[in-house]
Amino acid sequence: MIEKIKEYKEIILNLLKLSLPILWGNLSQILVGFADTICAGHYSTLALGAISVASAILMTVTIGAIGLLLSISPVIANYRGRKIPSKQYFKLTLLFAFIVSIPFFLITELFLAHIGIFKFEPELERLCAQYISICAWTIFPASLFVAQKEFLQSYEKVVFANVLSFLMVFINIILNYVLTFGFTCTLFSIKPMGLEGIAIATLISKSISALILSLYCLPFFKDKFSNSTEYIKELLKVGFPISCAIFFEFLGFNLTAVLIGKFSALFAGVHDIILCIANFTFMIVLSVASASSIKIGYYNGAKDIENIVKYSKANLFIVGIICLSTFCILIKFSNPIIMMFSHDSEVIYWCNKILKIAICFLFFDGLQGANVGILKGLKDTKIIMWVMLFGYMIIAIPIGSYLAFYKNIVLEGYWIGLALCLFCVSIITLFRVIYKIKKLKKK
Repeated sequence: MIEKIKEYKEIILNLLKLSLPILWGNLSQILVGFADTICAGHYSTLALGAISVASAILMTVTIGAIGLLLSISPVIANYRGRKIPSKQYFKLTLLFAFIVSIPFFLITELFLAHIGIFKFEPELERLCAQYISICAWTIFPASLFVAQKEFLQSYEKVVFANVLSFLMVFINIILNYVLTFGFTCTLFSIKPMGLEGIAIATLISKSISALILSLYCLPFFKDKFSNSTEYIKELLKVGFPISCAIFFEFLGFNLTAVLIGKFSALFAGVHDIILCIANFTFMIVLSVASASSIKIGYYNGAKDIENIVKYSKANLFIVGIICLSTFCILIKFSNPIIMMFSHDSEVIYWCNKILKIAICFLFFDGLQGANVGILKGLKDTKIIMWVMLFGYMIIAIPIGSYLAFYKNIVLEGYWIGLALCLFCVSIITLFRVIYKIKKLKKK
């Protein structure tokens, strides 16, 4: 019994050691968004509205490309477990990332050409188009960065890329300030560019990140180029369902935000605050799930069922502790956390009301995140796509809309819909994990 506790303690520590740097990288994505929003808000209310709308359009498109690239780490980890030389796939991985970027870039350009169909105010439309036209190009460096980061993570090299992501947040903040508001010194002067400056700052910071990471990955460039079609097929087989699943999840939250906004600006603001809190918590879960998918991917390739089971249990245990800790923090410090976003008494009242439902949502979101991490490691991702489509489009949106439009339970209604959605998703994915592991044990 003592030996078993020591063994699981070591496994949990291994997962935490692997997941902490990934967490820094995940948090950096949120912080960059916060920095851009704050900078736009200080420049003008119109710029704030434009970056909110433009970012939603951009993310809806580019999230598909990122989802496809998230298959790299579990696939390469699986190859490593099977003792297949995998460094030879590095150059092909970069080519794959570049080719994947092209159609999503063209879709963004198509959105830009037809932005008039949204019927925004003329000035808002102009600013959105200005921001999108520059930020559309970020898909190329962003995809190359994610591809290299995923490749490194498959070898459990997680520190450099994720710390680099975090440090680039500060570079982005400096560039945002200088290019948005202008800068003058004795040697040179930069004119204020407004929202265009924020877009250029994003493009520069993402390009620098990709370049620095490429320099770090120079040893991989020494290996020969492999044009394995089998490898590309595996990336698409694992990555396409992940891409679709992320798209359905993103679309579900965006539709919910739009529908809530039709009822009240107050409700839209409260919804946004609760989502910020939920996203922050989920980033912690996601880092553990990503670490577990790498470990499980490796042991899946090695056909080591015992370690697959151990890391799956450790993953679920850590996520359970995170969810329990979140529950305690939100109950104890709800007002101070909400007041970080707003001091409005109505906002505080409604946030506290929704937090009771959101706590259930966070628990189920954590559980499904842990299950998805395991399924990614097992390369069983089709179920994730279908369950996300079912959860958001059949449960969350219809139930939320019914409660809002027919029962006049607006904010609580949509969050009840989201909580029920994640409850179903978590249960289905958990049963899928149990089924897959039982199937592996029988082999």
